Amino acid sequence: MAESTKKKQAKETKGSSLFDKFLNFIEKAGNKLPDPAMLFLMLLVFVWILSAVLSPIDFGETHPLTGNELAVKNLLTGESMADFLANMISTFVLFAPLGIVLVAMLGVGVAEHSGWIDAGLKKLLNFTPKAFLTPMLILIAIVSHTAADAGYVLVIPLGGVIFYAAGRHPLAGIAAAFAGVSGGFSANFIPSAIDPLIMSFTLEAAKILDPDIALNPLNNIYFTGASSILIVLVGWYITDKIVEPRLANVKVDGDEDEMPQMETVTDKESRAFWLGFGAMILGIIGLFIWAWPEGSALRDPNWDNPDVSSLFSFQAPLMQAIVPLIFIFLLIPGVVYGYVSGKYTSSKDMIDNMKKSMESMGYYIVMAFFCALFIDAFSESNIGLLVALKGANFLQSLALPGQVTIVGIIILSAVVNLLVGSASAKWALIAPIFVPMLMQLGISPDLTQAAYRVGDSVSNIITPLLPYFPLVVVFCQRYVKNTGIGTLISMMLPYSLIFMVVWTIFLLLYWWIGIPLSFESNYVYPAM
Repeated sequence: MAESTKKKQAKETKGSSLFDKFLNFIEKAGNKLPDPAMLFLMLLVFVWILSAVLSPIDFGETHPLTGNELAVKNLLTGESMADFLANMISTFVLFAPLGIVLVAMLGVGVAEHSGWIDAGLKKLLNFTPKAFLTPMLILIAIVSHTAADAGYVLVIPLGGVIFYAAGRHPLAGIAAAFAGVSGGFSANFIPSAIDPLIMSFTLEAAKILDPDIALNPLNNIYFTGASSILIVLVGWYITDKIVEPRLANVKVDGDEDEMPQMETVTDKESRAFWLGFGAMILGIIGLFIWAWPEGSALRDPNWDNPDVSSLFSFQAPLMQAIVPLIFIFLLIPGVVYGYVSGKYTSSKDMIDNMKKSMESMGYYIVMAFFCALFIDAFSESNIGLLVALKGANFLQSLALPGQVTIVGIIILSAVVNLLVGSASAKWALIAPIFVPMLMQLGISPDLTQAAYRVGDSVSNIITPLLPYFPLVVVFCQRYVKNTGIGTLISMMLPYSLIFMVVWTIFLLLYWWIGIPLSFESNYVYPAM
Protein backbone atom coordinates (compact mmCIF):
# COMPACT_ATOMS: atom_id res chain seq x y z
CA MET A 1 0.00 0.00 0.00
CA ALA A 2 2.85 2.35 0.95
CA GLU A 3 4.69 1.42 -2.25
CA SER A 4 1.59 2.20 -4.31
CA THR A 5 1.28 5.59 -2.62
CA LYS A 6 4.93 6.35 -3.35
CA LYS A 7 4.47 5.43 -7.01
CA LYS A 8 1.40 7.65 -7.20
CA GLN A 9 3.31 10.54 -5.62
CA ALA A 10 6.21 9.99 -8.00
CA LYS A 11 3.82 10.10 -10.95
CA GLU A 12 2.21 13.29 -9.71
CA THR A 13 5.64 14.85 -9.15
CA LYS A 14 6.71 13.84 -12.65
CA GLY A 15 3.52 15.25 -14.17
CA SER A 16 3.95 18.48 -12.27
CA SER A 17 7.60 18.62 -13.33
CA LEU A 18 6.68 18.13 -16.99
CA PHE A 19 4.14 20.95 -16.78
CA ASP A 20 6.71 23.18 -15.09
CA LYS A 21 9.20 22.35 -17.84
CA PHE A 22 6.62 23.26 -20.45
CA LEU A 23 5.89 26.58 -18.76
CA ASN A 24 9.61 27.26 -18.37
CA PHE A 25 10.07 26.59 -22.09
CA ILE A 26 7.25 29.02 -22.91
CA GLU A 27 8.83 31.64 -20.66
CA LYS A 28 12.33 31.26 -22.11
CA ALA A 29 11.11 31.17 -25.70
CA GLY A 30 8.86 34.18 -25.14
CA ASN A 31 11.59 36.19 -23.45
CA LYS A 32 13.94 35.55 -26.36
CA LEU A 33 11.57 37.51 -28.55
CA PRO A 34 12.59 41.10 -29.24
CA ASP A 35 11.56 43.92 -26.91
CA PRO A 36 7.74 44.19 -27.01
CA ALA A 37 7.84 47.57 -28.76
CA MET A 38 10.18 46.17 -31.43
CA LEU A 39 8.06 43.03 -31.69
CA PHE A 40 4.98 45.10 -32.55
CA LEU A 41 7.01 46.97 -35.17
CA MET A 42 8.14 43.67 -36.72
CA LEU A 43 4.56 42.37 -36.67
CA LEU A 44 3.44 45.56 -38.41
CA VAL A 45 5.91 44.95 -41.25
CA PHE A 46 4.88 41.27 -41.39
CA VAL A 47 1.19 42.24 -41.75
CA TRP A 48 2.09 44.62 -44.57
CA ILE A 49 3.93 41.86 -46.46
CA LEU A 50 1.27 39.22 -45.74
CA SER A 51 -1.50 41.54 -46.91
CA ALA A 52 0.32 42.08 -50.21
CA VAL A 53 0.73 38.31 -50.69
CA LEU A 54 -2.88 37.43 -49.84
CA SER A 55 -4.68 40.34 -51.50
CA PRO A 56 -4.83 38.82 -55.04
CA ILE A 57 -6.43 35.61 -53.71
CA ASP A 58 -10.20 35.18 -53.87
CA PHE A 59 -11.19 33.40 -50.66
CA GLY A 60 -14.86 33.24 -51.61
CA GLU A 61 -16.12 34.86 -48.41
CA THR A 62 -18.71 37.60 -47.98
CA HIS A 63 -19.01 39.85 -44.98
CA PRO A 64 -22.07 38.63 -43.02
CA LEU A 65 -23.12 42.16 -42.08
CA THR A 66 -22.59 44.06 -45.33
CA GLY A 67 -22.92 41.26 -47.87
CA ASN A 68 -19.83 42.58 -49.66
CA GLU A 69 -16.93 40.38 -50.72
CA LEU A 70 -14.43 39.97 -47.89
CA ALA A 71 -10.95 40.31 -49.33
CA VAL A 72 -7.55 40.97 -47.83
CA LYS A 73 -6.55 44.59 -48.40
CA ASN A 74 -3.05 45.22 -49.74
CA LEU A 75 -1.37 47.62 -47.29
CA LEU A 76 1.75 48.06 -49.41
CA THR A 77 0.13 50.07 -52.19
CA GLY A 78 1.06 53.73 -52.55
CA GLU A 79 -2.39 54.80 -51.46
CA SER A 80 -2.38 52.60 -48.35
CA MET A 81 1.08 53.74 -47.28
CA ALA A 82 0.08 57.37 -47.80
CA ASP A 83 -2.97 56.81 -45.57
CA PHE A 84 -0.75 55.12 -43.00
CA LEU A 85 1.58 58.12 -42.79
CA ALA A 86 -1.24 60.68 -42.86
CA ASN A 87 -3.16 58.91 -40.08
CA MET A 88 -0.22 57.78 -37.94
CA ILE A 89 -0.69 60.45 -35.29
CA SER A 90 -4.45 60.01 -35.00
CA THR A 91 -4.06 56.21 -34.89
CA PHE A 92 -1.75 56.59 -31.91
CA VAL A 93 -3.63 59.36 -30.12
CA LEU A 94 -7.01 57.64 -30.60
CA PHE A 95 -5.69 54.26 -29.42
CA ALA A 96 -8.38 53.61 -26.79
CA PRO A 97 -6.23 52.11 -24.00
CA LEU A 98 -3.74 55.01 -24.15
CA GLY A 99 -6.15 57.69 -22.92
CA ILE A 100 -7.79 55.32 -20.44
CA VAL A 101 -4.44 54.35 -18.92
CA LEU A 102 -2.94 57.83 -18.71
CA VAL A 103 -6.02 59.58 -17.30
CA ALA A 104 -6.67 56.85 -14.73
CA MET A 105 -2.99 56.74 -13.73
CA LEU A 106 -3.04 60.46 -12.89
CA GLY A 107 -5.59 59.72 -10.17
CA VAL A 108 -3.86 56.48 -9.17
CA GLY A 109 -0.58 58.41 -8.86
CA VAL A 110 -2.03 60.85 -6.32
CA ALA A 111 -3.80 58.13 -4.30
CA GLU A 112 -0.71 55.92 -4.33
CA HIS A 113 2.17 58.35 -3.81
CA SER A 114 0.34 60.42 -1.20
CA GLY A 115 0.13 57.22 0.86
CA TRP A 116 -3.67 56.76 0.90
CA ILE A 117 -3.64 53.40 -0.94
CA ASP A 118 -0.70 52.19 1.16
CA ALA A 119 -2.52 53.06 4.42
CA GLY A 120 -5.70 51.37 3.18
CA LEU A 121 -3.83 48.18 2.26
CA LYS A 122 -2.18 48.00 5.66
CA LYS A 123 -5.59 48.28 7.31
CA LEU A 124 -7.00 45.66 4.95
CA LEU A 125 -4.17 43.24 5.71
CA ASN A 126 -4.73 43.66 9.44
CA PHE A 127 -8.03 41.75 9.29
CA THR A 128 -7.75 39.74 6.04
CA PRO A 129 -5.86 36.42 6.38
CA LYS A 130 -3.15 35.94 3.74
CA ALA A 131 -4.85 32.73 2.60
CA PHE A 132 -7.96 34.68 1.56
CA LEU A 133 -6.20 37.48 -0.29
CA THR A 134 -6.33 35.56 -3.57
CA PRO A 135 -10.10 34.96 -3.75
CA MET A 136 -10.77 38.48 -2.50
CA LEU A 137 -8.55 39.95 -5.22
CA ILE A 138 -10.07 37.83 -8.00
CA LEU A 139 -13.59 38.75 -6.85
CA ILE A 140 -12.72 42.47 -6.93
CA ALA A 141 -11.23 41.96 -10.40
CA ILE A 142 -14.44 40.33 -11.62
CA VAL A 143 -16.63 43.09 -10.20
CA SER A 144 -14.40 45.67 -11.97
CA HIS A 145 -15.94 44.56 -15.29
CA THR A 146 -18.89 46.74 -14.39
CA ALA A 147 -16.65 49.77 -14.92
CA ALA A 148 -15.56 48.75 -18.44
CA ASP A 149 -11.74 48.58 -18.70
CA ALA A 150 -11.03 50.19 -15.33
CA GLY A 151 -9.81 46.89 -13.88
CA TYR A 152 -6.78 46.88 -16.14
CA VAL A 153 -5.41 50.15 -14.80
CA LEU A 154 -6.67 49.90 -11.22
CA VAL A 155 -7.10 46.32 -10.00
CA ILE A 156 -4.17 44.62 -11.77
CA PRO A 157 -1.44 46.88 -10.31
CA LEU A 158 -3.27 46.77 -6.98
CA GLY A 159 -2.89 42.98 -7.06
CA GLY A 160 0.89 43.33 -7.07
CA VAL A 161 0.79 45.91 -4.28
CA ILE A 162 -1.47 43.77 -2.06
CA PHE A 163 0.58 40.60 -2.46
CA TYR A 164 3.90 42.38 -1.92
CA ALA A 165 2.61 44.14 1.19
CA ALA A 166 1.44 40.76 2.53
CA GLY A 167 4.86 39.20 2.01
CA ARG A 168 3.77 37.19 -1.03
CA HIS A 169 5.19 37.34 -4.53
CA PRO A 170 3.83 40.47 -6.27
CA LEU A 171 3.75 38.84 -9.71
CA ALA A 172 1.34 36.23 -8.34
CA GLY A 173 -0.97 39.06 -7.28
CA ILE A 174 -0.75 40.63 -10.74
CA ALA A 175 -1.47 37.25 -12.34
CA ALA A 176 -4.52 36.62 -10.12
CA ALA A 177 -5.92 40.08 -10.82
CA PHE A 178 -5.25 39.76 -14.57
CA ALA A 179 -7.00 36.39 -14.58
CA GLY A 180 -10.06 37.90 -12.89
CA VAL A 181 -10.19 41.08 -14.97
CA SER A 182 -9.49 39.56 -18.38
CA GLY A 183 -9.56 35.74 -18.22
CA GLY A 184 -12.87 35.89 -16.37
CA PHE A 185 -14.20 38.74 -18.48
CA SER A 186 -17.60 37.07 -18.95
CA ALA A 187 -17.97 36.18 -15.27
CA ASN A 188 -19.87 38.81 -13.32
CA PHE A 189 -23.00 38.92 -11.18
CA ILE A 190 -23.42 42.68 -11.71
CA PRO A 191 -24.86 43.82 -15.07
CA SER A 192 -22.58 45.96 -17.20
CA ALA A 193 -22.74 47.75 -20.53
CA ILE A 194 -21.17 44.77 -22.32
CA ASP A 195 -24.26 42.59 -21.66
CA PRO A 196 -26.82 44.48 -23.79
CA LEU A 197 -24.12 45.23 -26.39
CA ILE A 198 -23.30 41.55 -26.99
CA MET A 199 -27.01 40.66 -26.90
CA SER A 200 -27.76 43.24 -29.61
CA PHE A 201 -25.54 41.35 -32.07
CA THR A 202 -27.08 38.04 -31.00
CA LEU A 203 -30.56 39.46 -31.62
CA GLU A 204 -29.70 40.77 -35.08
CA ALA A 205 -28.22 37.39 -36.00
CA ALA A 206 -31.29 35.54 -34.68
CA LYS A 207 -33.58 37.76 -36.78
CA ILE A 208 -32.00 36.32 -39.91
CA LEU A 209 -34.02 33.17 -39.20
CA ASP A 210 -36.81 34.57 -37.04
CA PRO A 211 -37.63 38.28 -37.67
CA ASP A 212 -40.05 38.38 -34.73
CA ILE A 213 -37.74 36.93 -32.08
CA ALA A 214 -37.13 38.94 -28.86
CA LEU A 215 -34.25 38.46 -26.40
CA ASN A 216 -33.66 39.71 -22.88
CA PRO A 217 -30.75 42.23 -22.81
CA LEU A 218 -29.37 40.40 -19.76
CA ASN A 219 -29.93 36.98 -21.31
CA ASN A 220 -26.87 35.36 -19.67
CA ILE A 221 -26.80 37.12 -16.29
CA TYR A 222 -27.59 34.04 -14.14
CA PHE A 223 -24.89 32.05 -15.92
CA THR A 224 -22.28 34.81 -15.72
CA GLY A 225 -23.14 35.29 -12.03
CA ALA A 226 -22.64 31.58 -11.30
CA SER A 227 -19.46 31.68 -13.42
CA SER A 228 -18.00 34.36 -11.15
CA ILE A 229 -18.02 31.86 -8.25
CA LEU A 230 -16.36 29.28 -10.50
CA ILE A 231 -13.64 31.66 -11.66
CA VAL A 232 -12.88 32.80 -8.09
CA LEU A 233 -12.49 29.21 -6.86
CA VAL A 234 -10.52 27.92 -9.84
CA GLY A 235 -8.37 31.06 -10.01
CA TRP A 236 -7.67 30.75 -6.28
CA TYR A 237 -6.39 27.18 -6.76
CA ILE A 238 -4.26 28.05 -9.80
CA THR A 239 -2.68 31.08 -8.11
CA ASP A 240 -1.81 29.40 -4.81
CA LYS A 241 -0.95 25.91 -6.07
CA ILE A 242 0.57 26.46 -9.53
CA VAL A 243 1.57 30.05 -10.26
CA GLU A 244 2.97 31.29 -6.94
CA PRO A 245 5.09 28.18 -6.25
CA ARG A 246 6.72 28.64 -9.70
CA LEU A 247 7.62 32.20 -8.73
CA ALA A 248 9.36 31.17 -5.51
CA ASN A 249 12.82 31.52 -7.08
CA VAL A 250 12.04 34.68 -9.05
CA LYS A 251 13.84 37.50 -7.30
CA VAL A 252 11.97 40.75 -6.69
CA ASP A 253 14.51 43.37 -7.80
CA GLY A 254 12.37 46.43 -8.48
CA ASP A 255 12.85 49.89 -7.02
CA GLU A 256 12.22 49.64 -3.26
CA ASP A 257 10.90 53.21 -3.18
CA GLU A 258 8.04 52.18 -5.52
CA MET A 259 6.90 49.29 -3.34
CA PRO A 260 4.69 49.31 -0.22
CA GLN A 261 6.42 48.81 3.12
CA MET A 262 4.73 46.99 5.99
CA GLU A 263 5.03 49.70 8.61
CA THR A 264 2.46 50.45 11.29
CA VAL A 265 -0.18 53.03 10.41
CA THR A 266 0.11 55.93 12.83
CA ASP A 267 -2.94 57.52 14.43
CA LYS A 268 -2.45 60.60 12.25
CA GLU A 269 -2.25 58.46 9.08
CA SER A 270 -5.29 56.45 10.17
CA ARG A 271 -7.30 59.63 10.65
CA ALA A 272 -6.11 60.92 7.27
CA PHE A 273 -7.11 57.63 5.60
CA TRP A 274 -10.65 57.66 6.99
CA LEU A 275 -11.16 61.33 6.14
CA GLY A 276 -9.98 60.62 2.59
CA PHE A 277 -12.23 57.57 2.39
CA GLY A 278 -15.18 59.59 3.70
CA ALA A 279 -14.57 62.31 1.11
CA MET A 280 -14.60 59.67 -1.64
CA ILE A 281 -17.87 58.18 -0.32
CA LEU A 282 -19.47 61.62 -0.27
CA GLY A 283 -18.43 62.06 -3.90
CA ILE A 284 -19.97 58.71 -4.83
CA ILE A 285 -23.21 59.60 -3.02
CA GLY A 286 -23.28 62.90 -4.92
CA LEU A 287 -22.85 61.01 -8.20
CA PHE A 288 -25.68 58.63 -7.24
CA ILE A 289 -28.01 61.55 -6.47
CA TRP A 290 -27.14 63.11 -9.83
CA ALA A 291 -27.63 59.88 -11.79
CA TRP A 292 -30.77 58.52 -10.08
CA PRO A 293 -33.55 60.75 -11.53
CA GLU A 294 -35.10 59.50 -14.77
CA GLY A 295 -34.22 62.73 -16.56
CA SER A 296 -30.59 62.77 -15.38
CA ALA A 297 -28.02 64.04 -17.85
CA LEU A 298 -25.96 60.93 -17.06
CA ARG A 299 -28.56 58.65 -18.67
CA ASP A 300 -28.90 57.71 -22.34
CA PRO A 301 -31.75 59.96 -23.60
CA ASN A 302 -32.48 57.60 -26.51
CA TRP A 303 -32.74 54.43 -24.40
CA ASP A 304 -36.16 52.79 -24.59
CA ASN A 305 -35.58 49.31 -23.15
CA PRO A 306 -37.48 48.88 -19.87
CA ASP A 307 -35.51 45.75 -18.89
CA VAL A 308 -32.17 47.55 -18.54
CA SER A 309 -31.48 50.93 -16.95
CA SER A 310 -30.56 53.72 -19.34
CA LEU A 311 -27.56 54.32 -17.08
CA PHE A 312 -25.91 51.14 -18.41
CA SER A 313 -26.22 51.88 -22.11
CA PHE A 314 -22.89 52.21 -23.92
CA GLN A 315 -24.06 55.64 -25.04
CA ALA A 316 -24.97 56.77 -21.51
CA PRO A 317 -22.71 59.65 -20.38
CA LEU A 318 -22.16 57.77 -17.11
CA MET A 319 -20.60 54.83 -18.95
CA GLN A 320 -18.58 57.19 -21.14
CA ALA A 321 -17.27 58.96 -18.02
CA ILE A 322 -16.12 55.89 -16.05
CA VAL A 323 -12.39 56.64 -16.40
CA PRO A 324 -12.66 60.37 -15.58
CA LEU A 325 -14.75 59.40 -12.55
CA ILE A 326 -12.06 56.96 -11.43
CA PHE A 327 -9.53 59.79 -11.77
CA ILE A 328 -11.70 62.09 -9.62
CA PHE A 329 -12.59 59.47 -6.99
CA LEU A 330 -8.92 58.56 -6.48
CA LEU A 331 -7.74 62.15 -6.63
CA ILE A 332 -10.10 63.27 -3.84
CA PRO A 333 -8.98 60.84 -1.10
CA GLY A 334 -5.35 61.15 -2.20
CA VAL A 335 -5.40 64.94 -1.77
CA VAL A 336 -7.30 64.80 1.54
CA TYR A 337 -4.89 62.18 2.89
CA GLY A 338 -1.87 64.13 1.68
CA TYR A 339 -2.83 67.33 3.50
CA VAL A 340 -4.20 65.73 6.69
CA SER A 341 -1.22 63.39 7.09
CA GLY A 342 1.25 66.17 6.43
CA LYS A 343 2.63 64.59 3.22
CA TYR A 344 1.39 67.60 1.24
CA THR A 345 2.36 71.16 2.08
CA SER A 346 1.29 72.71 -1.24
CA SER A 347 -0.49 71.85 -4.49
CA LYS A 348 2.93 71.23 -6.04
CA ASP A 349 3.16 67.97 -4.05
CA MET A 350 0.01 66.68 -5.76
CA ILE A 351 1.37 67.63 -9.21
CA ASP A 352 4.69 65.94 -8.37
CA ASN A 353 2.77 62.74 -7.58
CA MET A 354 1.03 62.91 -10.96
CA LYS A 355 4.35 63.53 -12.67
CA LYS A 356 5.93 60.57 -10.89
CA SER A 357 3.07 58.37 -12.05
CA MET A 358 3.53 59.51 -15.66
CA GLU A 359 7.27 58.85 -15.52
CA SER A 360 6.55 55.18 -14.88
CA MET A 361 4.33 55.13 -17.97
CA GLY A 362 7.09 56.22 -20.39
CA TYR A 363 7.88 52.68 -21.57
CA TYR A 364 4.19 51.86 -21.94
CA ILE A 365 3.66 54.91 -24.17
CA VAL A 366 6.47 53.72 -26.48
CA MET A 367 4.95 50.23 -26.66
CA ALA A 368 1.47 51.68 -27.15
CA PHE A 369 2.68 53.65 -30.17
CA PHE A 370 3.81 50.56 -32.08
CA CYS A 371 0.96 48.42 -30.71
CA ALA A 372 -1.62 50.94 -31.97
CA LEU A 373 -0.07 51.01 -35.46
CA PHE A 374 0.05 47.20 -35.65
CA ILE A 375 -3.51 46.60 -34.42
CA ASP A 376 -4.86 49.25 -36.80
CA ALA A 377 -3.02 47.70 -39.76
CA PHE A 378 -4.11 44.18 -38.83
CA SER A 379 -7.72 45.31 -38.62
CA GLU A 380 -7.47 47.26 -41.86
CA SER A 381 -6.04 44.26 -43.72
CA ASN A 382 -9.09 42.05 -42.90
CA ILE A 383 -6.79 39.09 -42.19
CA GLY A 384 -8.24 38.52 -38.71
CA LEU A 385 -11.82 38.73 -39.98
CA LEU A 386 -11.05 36.26 -42.75
CA VAL A 387 -9.58 33.76 -40.27
CA ALA A 388 -12.69 34.12 -38.07
CA LEU A 389 -15.07 33.53 -40.98
CA LYS A 390 -13.11 30.59 -42.34
CA GLY A 391 -13.11 28.98 -38.90
CA ALA A 392 -16.83 29.57 -38.40
CA ASN A 393 -17.71 28.17 -41.82
CA PHE A 394 -15.49 25.14 -41.25
CA LEU A 395 -17.23 24.42 -37.95
CA GLN A 396 -20.61 24.81 -39.65
CA SER A 397 -19.60 22.40 -42.42
CA LEU A 398 -18.83 19.65 -39.90
CA ALA A 399 -22.55 19.47 -38.95
CA LEU A 400 -21.74 18.18 -35.47
CA PRO A 401 -24.30 17.47 -32.71
CA GLY A 402 -25.41 20.47 -30.66
CA GLN A 403 -23.28 19.78 -27.57
CA VAL A 404 -20.16 19.21 -29.65
CA THR A 405 -20.86 22.33 -31.68
CA ILE A 406 -21.14 24.36 -28.46
CA VAL A 407 -17.68 23.12 -27.45
CA GLY A 408 -16.44 23.93 -30.96
CA ILE A 409 -17.74 27.50 -30.66
CA ILE A 410 -15.88 27.92 -27.36
CA ILE A 411 -12.61 26.66 -28.85
CA LEU A 412 -12.96 28.66 -32.08
CA SER A 413 -13.82 31.84 -30.16
CA ALA A 414 -10.73 31.37 -27.98
CA VAL A 415 -8.49 30.89 -31.02
CA VAL A 416 -9.94 33.82 -32.97
CA ASN A 417 -9.59 35.92 -29.83
CA LEU A 418 -5.81 35.60 -30.23
CA LEU A 419 -6.12 37.56 -33.47
CA VAL A 420 -9.16 39.84 -33.07
CA GLY A 421 -9.30 41.61 -29.71
CA SER A 422 -12.70 43.28 -29.49
CA ALA A 423 -15.39 41.01 -28.02
CA SER A 424 -18.20 42.86 -29.78
CA ALA A 425 -16.38 43.07 -33.13
CA LYS A 426 -15.76 39.30 -33.18
CA TRP A 427 -19.32 38.48 -32.22
CA ALA A 428 -20.74 40.91 -34.79
CA LEU A 429 -18.80 38.97 -37.40
CA ILE A 430 -19.45 35.36 -36.43
CA ALA A 431 -22.86 35.60 -34.71
CA PRO A 432 -24.68 35.72 -38.10
CA ILE A 433 -23.16 32.28 -38.82
CA PHE A 434 -23.40 30.55 -35.45
CA VAL A 435 -26.72 31.82 -34.10
CA PRO A 436 -28.98 30.83 -37.08
CA MET A 437 -27.02 27.58 -37.53
CA LEU A 438 -27.70 26.45 -33.96
CA MET A 439 -31.27 27.72 -34.04
CA GLN A 440 -31.86 25.21 -36.84
CA LEU A 441 -30.48 22.53 -34.50
CA GLY A 442 -32.96 23.60 -31.81
CA ILE A 443 -30.42 25.53 -29.69
CA SER A 444 -31.40 29.00 -28.51
CA PRO A 445 -29.45 32.19 -29.28
CA ASP A 446 -29.08 32.64 -25.49
CA LEU A 447 -27.06 29.42 -25.14
CA THR A 448 -24.98 30.11 -28.25
CA GLN A 449 -24.07 33.52 -26.87
CA ALA A 450 -23.06 31.99 -23.52
CA ALA A 451 -20.69 29.60 -25.32
CA TYR A 452 -19.14 32.48 -27.25
CA ARG A 453 -18.60 34.51 -24.09
CA VAL A 454 -16.73 31.65 -22.42
CA GLY A 455 -14.39 31.22 -25.39
CA ASP A 456 -13.92 34.95 -25.79
CA SER A 457 -12.71 35.30 -22.19
CA VAL A 458 -10.25 32.49 -21.61
CA SER A 459 -7.58 33.41 -24.18
CA ASN A 460 -7.48 37.16 -23.44
CA ILE A 461 -4.68 36.66 -20.94
CA ILE A 462 -2.23 34.92 -23.27
CA THR A 463 -2.39 37.09 -26.37
CA PRO A 464 0.08 39.97 -26.79
CA LEU A 465 -2.51 41.47 -29.18
CA LEU A 466 -4.70 42.36 -26.20
CA PRO A 467 -4.28 46.16 -26.10
CA TYR A 468 -3.64 46.08 -22.35
CA PHE A 469 -1.11 43.21 -22.48
CA PRO A 470 1.92 45.55 -22.73
CA LEU A 471 0.59 47.50 -19.75
CA VAL A 472 0.53 44.35 -17.60
CA VAL A 473 4.15 43.67 -18.62
CA VAL A 474 5.02 47.18 -17.37
CA PHE A 475 3.24 46.53 -14.06
CA CYS A 476 5.29 43.32 -13.63
CA GLN A 477 8.53 45.17 -14.38
CA ARG A 478 7.97 47.38 -11.31
CA TYR A 479 8.83 44.30 -9.24
CA VAL A 480 10.91 42.08 -11.55
CA LYS A 481 12.90 44.20 -13.97
CA ASN A 482 13.57 41.56 -16.62
CA THR A 483 9.91 40.57 -17.01
CA GLY A 484 9.12 39.99 -20.67
CA ILE A 485 6.27 38.73 -22.82
CA GLY A 486 7.34 35.12 -22.18
CA THR A 487 7.24 35.62 -18.40
CA LEU A 488 3.68 36.93 -18.50
CA ILE A 489 2.41 34.30 -20.96
CA SER A 490 3.93 31.44 -18.92
CA MET A 491 2.28 32.84 -15.78
CA MET A 492 -1.12 33.17 -17.43
CA LEU A 493 -1.15 29.96 -19.50
CA PRO A 494 -2.32 27.73 -16.59
CA TYR A 495 -5.28 30.06 -16.03
CA SER A 496 -6.15 30.07 -19.73
CA LEU A 497 -6.00 26.30 -20.22
CA ILE A 498 -7.71 25.35 -16.96
CA PHE A 499 -10.38 28.06 -17.29
CA MET A 500 -11.22 26.78 -20.79
CA VAL A 501 -11.62 23.16 -19.71
CA VAL A 502 -13.43 23.79 -16.41
CA TRP A 503 -15.67 26.59 -17.72
CA THR A 504 -16.68 24.51 -20.77
CA ILE A 505 -17.61 21.56 -18.55
CA PHE A 506 -19.45 23.96 -16.24
CA LEU A 507 -21.55 25.32 -19.13
CA LEU A 508 -22.41 21.81 -20.34
CA LEU A 509 -23.42 20.73 -16.81
CA TYR A 510 -25.37 23.96 -16.31
CA TRP A 511 -27.24 23.19 -19.55
CA TRP A 512 -27.76 19.51 -18.66
CA ILE A 513 -29.19 20.36 -15.22
CA GLY A 514 -31.40 23.02 -16.80
CA ILE A 515 -30.51 25.97 -14.56
CA PRO A 516 -31.86 29.12 -16.28
CA LEU A 517 -29.31 31.26 -18.13
CA SER A 518 -31.32 34.31 -17.08
CA PHE A 519 -34.90 35.43 -16.64
CA GLU A 520 -36.82 35.06 -19.91
CA SER A 521 -33.94 33.06 -21.45
CA ASN A 522 -34.16 29.63 -23.04
CA TYR A 523 -31.98 26.68 -24.00
CA VAL A 524 -34.08 25.53 -26.91
CA TYR A 525 -35.46 27.13 -30.05
CA PRO A 526 -38.28 27.68 -30.53
CA ALA A 527 -38.95 28.39 -26.85
CA MET A 528 -41.11 25.82 -25.12
